[in-house]
Amino acid sequence: MQLVFRYLFLAQSYIDLALTEFNYILLVISTVCIAAGGYVINNIMDQDTDEIAKPQNRVVGVSISETGAYNWYIVLTIIGVGIGFYLSNVIYKPTFASMFILVATLLYVYATNLKQIPLLGNIIVALLLSISIVIIALFDIFPATDLENYSRMDRAFDILIDYAIFAFIINLIREIVKDLEDMDGDYQTGINTLPIAIGIQKTKILVGVLTIMAIVILAYYLKTSLFELDYTIYYALVFVFGPLVYFGAKLINATTKKEFHHLSTMLKIVLFFGILSIAVIVLNLKYAQ
Repeated sequence: MQLVFRYLFLAQSYIDLALTEFNYILLVISTVCIAAGGYVINNIMDQDTDEIAKPQNRVVGVSISETGAYNWYIVLTIIGVGIGFYLSNVIYKPTFASMFILVATLLYVYATNLKQIPLLGNIIVALLLSISIVIIALFDIFPATDLENYSRMDRAFDILIDYAIFAFIINLIREIVKDLEDMDGDYQTGINTLPIAIGIQKTKILVGVLTIMAIVILAYYLKTSLFELDYTIYYALVFVFGPLVYFGAKLINATTKKEFHHLSTMLKIVLFFGILSIAVIVLNLKYAQ
């Protein structure tokens, strides 16, 4: 996602960028390391749940010891946060290093405590995904902005924020669907997720409302900002709207773990093609000129 935004959007938009290619790759590595650390600590804390919900996919306690997993978590997190400190000084914004610390801390707190609070844990995970887009704007655009290029830079900054909002909404929906998928394991291990707290039907209604909101917001954005870009509209209808509508239709009668897993996969597809749409927009703009 971060590589797509850099090389298929920012690098093609004739704007000034604060990070060299090497430093941008470091930003990607930092993000990946912190996210990987979060994934490891989450797997450590989810051993009992995974043994019930998905025993065939267990890693911690099977392929690697718990101690070994903790070592991986520490190393990955230190590398990610350390690179964040370095990059913050490179752009002369040392306080920006706090973002990397905040993300690493939220991932740990989520894995150990927050995931047991209905909806809050889902919001935190969705927010962390959107931060990985916001961080591009803060590190690659904001430091290179001045009075002369403000208009162009502000537009690029706004586009990244728009995509961050899109990623947040889609991933929030997906996190709730994953809770529906893992409901049996969560219930048996005492994790109080949203479906357990309010029931499957009410959770599905909430997911349906969020899906409709996503479709309406996306339609409004296309109408107000991209309506003249024909290929972008066609792309969005086929690869984003289509899967979202399909998701909503399938959600109505979904009841089994397999069906919820399928719905989660559909949202991955929506997110993937949604991110790639930035390249379609850039190409469509160039073609229109």
